[in-house]
Amino acid sequence: MRNRTLVLTTESARHPFRQRLPAHVLRVMEKSPASKARVVDDDNDWKLFGLSFCAFFIAFYSFIS
Repeated sequence: MRNRTLVLTTESARHPFRQRLPAHVLRVMEKSPASKARVVDDDNDWKLFGLSFCAFFIAFYSFIS
């Protein structure tokens, strides 16, 4: 006979694996008010492009010289 730990099932979780998970895992977290006020920084792609370009430029010309 197998020894198993006691896990209460959650009937709202329909999949058998999700029914075996503890209740705190399935709990939905609320959004904090600070996350709504966060400004989206759209120039991250340009910064990454500029940094990558400069790094390639320096590496390429250091190998040539």
